[in-house]
Parts: sequence; C-alpha cells; structure tokens
Amino acid sequence: MARVVIVGGGISGLSMAWHIKRLKPEWDCLILEAGKRSGGKAWTAQEDGFLIEKGVNGFLDNKPATLELIRQLGLTTLKSRDAARKRFVLKHAQLVKLPETPQEFLTSPILSLPAKLRVMCEPFIPPKKDTTDETLADFAIRRLGKGAFEWLIDPMATGIFAGDPHKLSLKTCFPRINELETTYGSLIKAMLALKKKAKKQGEEGPKGAGPGGTLTSFRGGIEEMVEALRLGLGDSLRLEAEVKTAIKKEDGWEVVLSDSSVIEATHLVMAAPAKDVSKIFLKAIPELASLTASIDYPPVAVVALGMKKEQISHNLNGFGFLIPGRERRKILGCLWDSAVFENRAPDGYALIRILVGGARNRQMLSLDDPALLNIALKDLNDIIGIKTDPDFISIHRWDQAIPQYVIGHETKLKKINKLLKQEKRLYMRANWLGGVSLNDCVANSENLAKQLASK
Repeated sequence: MARVVIVGGGISGLSMAWHIKRLKPEWDCLILEAGKRSGGKAWTAQEDGFLIEKGVNGFLDNKPATLELIRQLGLTTLKSRDAARKRFVLKHAQLVKLPETPQEFLTSPILSLPAKLRVMCEPFIPPKKDTTDETLADFAIRRLGKGAFEWLIDPMATGIFAGDPHKLSLKTCFPRINELETTYGSLIKAMLALKKKAKKQGEEGPKGAGPGGTLTSFRGGIEEMVEALRLGLGDSLRLEAEVKTAIKKEDGWEVVLSDSSVIEATHLVMAAPAKDVSKIFLKAIPELASLTASIDYPPVAVVALGMKKEQISHNLNGFGFLIPGRERRKILGCLWDSAVFENRAPDGYALIRILVGGARNRQMLSLDDPALLNIALKDLNDIIGIKTDPDFISIHRWDQAIPQYVIGHETKLKKINKLLKQEKRLYMRANWLGGVSLNDCVANSENLAKQLASK
C-alpha cells in the first residue's frame, strides 16, 4: 500500500493531504509539521475583541479550486465589504485612490497628464523580441512608462511580494501578463480582445488590469479553513515533527526526525519552505539543496493596532494603502481590516495592520518591538492622522515571509524539476514555486494530488 509523507503543514501540505485522502482513501497519508501549529501564514488570533490575521487575510473568489475545497469542507464564506474595492497609494505624502475603471483613470491624479499619455501609447510599443527574463520594473517602464511604474506597478509588487520590482521576475511573478504580451503584442490590445471574446460567449470580460474577483474570508478569519482541514485530517497530521534529513531507498524514501525516529514513505512530498528543503536534502541531493538554499525570503512584521474610530482623522473607507518606493517611507503599507470585513473589531473601534520590512527594508526587523511600533505609529500618523496611542497592539514577525521570484527563478525551477524527474517518487509543492497566493497553493496541491492518484 502506498504511504505518502508530506513534509510541511501549511496550506499547501494540508490541502494536498485532503485531496489525496479523498482520491485515494485506502492510502496511508501523513503530514509532518515541525512547528506547534499547522496552517503556515494562514493564522488568525482573537484578542481583546479583535480578530487579527497574522498573515494572509483572505483570497479572491475567482479560482474554482479554492471554492471547491471550501465546499467540501462545508464552510460558509464571508465576502469583503464594498469598501474593499477602494485602494489607495501614497503619492507625495497624500493618499490617492487607485482608479477602478478606464474612465476613472483619465481623471485620477494618480498619474500626470504626460504619464497618462504614455500609458495610452502602450498599444504602439513593439513587444519584446527575445524570450529572456525581464524584471517587473523593466517591463513596466518599457510598456507603460516610468510614471505608471512608480505609482502603480511598484506598490503592486510591494503588496503581493513585499519585494523589489527591480529584482522580481515578470515571467515567474506574473506569467499571465508575460503571456498576454507574447500573444497579443500589447496589454491594452489583449484586454480589448479578451472582452470581445467574452462578449461573443455571453460572458463578462476583464474590467481592468487587476486580478479580478472579490476578496473573501470567513467570519472567524482564515483560521476557519485551517481548522476544518485539521479536523478532517485527524491523526494524519503530526505537529512538532521536525524532519532533519531524507534518505533514498530502493522503493521510496525514509525521513529522519529530530528525535531520531525514522518514517518510511513510498511517496515523499516536500511542502515546506525552500530553506527547510535545502537542509533536508543536503546529503541526499546536494544540488537540490544548493538551489533551494538560494531562494530569498525577506522578513516582514505585521503591526496590528486597535483604536477608537474617533481618534483617527481618516475615515478608513477602503481596503488600505500601499507605499511606492520613491516615497521613502519605513512602512510598506497599511490594511484597514475592520473596514474590509465585518466582525474584525468591537463596536466603535477600528483594526488596522501595518506591514514593515520586506526586500527593501530588511533592517527594520532588527529593531525591537517598541522601536518597530514607534516607526509604524510615526508613519501612520503622518499619513492618516492618529490623535492618541492605540488601545490594542499586537506585533507578529515573519522571519521568512514571502519567497522572492527574482530574475533567474524560472531557470532555477527548471533545474529543480529536472532533478526531481531523476528521483523516484519525490515531489515539491509549496509557495516558492507556482505562485505565492493561497489560491495558487490550493490549486497546485490539488493538481499534484490528482497526478499521484492517477499513477
């Protein structure tokens, strides 16, 4: 009988195990999580009447794999409020609402008139001739102009990856955008063509440059999904089970835990952070260890604050704001969680989360909590105005936050996949390959589960 051992109990590992147990109930499936809890960066805490997301705060409801998993788990989703569609960018120390439609773009102060004209010239910019990788910054400047890059694309890279757009790879971070240029020669031409195609099929086409969908969570936060998976997997999930090394065997693998116990596996799935994979395969596959060790995870801190609404000058009617690099602020941005979802703060209070650190501000995470809090409060006061100290404070640090898909990441993944093809029943499924979002993790894990079950 097959025994699938999954190393890593984040969303990738949990959803992978769920699908394997549904597809192959006769198989023995075991998830080994090194920490005291599972769920990875999907982690909700309830403190003093506030519901705080320590990591991811939801998912877009436009991906069928996540919605189907939620249906199987029997969960009821919670849609974000209409205010969540309003997103802001800091420009010259002032919050500017991002345009939601082409008509709003024309009148928005987010770009100067010359910058808007440059964007409208995009259909006449020739597509890139070669297939070499290109940074997100180089792509955006080439196709849309410097203004659009600085005030639109740069903060998007901050919001998704906490990354540096001058290093992030377009092909691996946003493969769909790369595909649109390759196929249609222009992003605007692609939008028009896709709308026309959708209209012929009686469907609604893309409305803008964003990913679409509605931000969605659960009344009890993203932890509801994690808890449902935990309950469904039962004894298949083992916590505080740290894998130290993996050993090749003729008919599969053995994993050695920190307590020196040994577990045999016919199929071994690594759903752990890249640096953990590197340590585990240091002896068995040195080249794999080297490749995964080089994947960067900058640190990020989440500073959650609870304050009476009357003590905040801004009305917080929106999703929050992101800060472009040229603003030279010490925080990355701020999420207005109590405006986005109901039930996040007591009556009369607001819950906001400030993000600090990332690829361009790593040094911020070397500060202690009081210093980190002071920096967050100073920037927050400058931007939205706060009249008193917060009533509630919670700080959570992610030493390894979001894997960076930098230039060369695609080549690295190709080498890793080549190595995996040479090994017997060894697989990788985590957010350092195939997308960093919760939707990506769920869809990729389901696909791998189906692949294993079909063999």
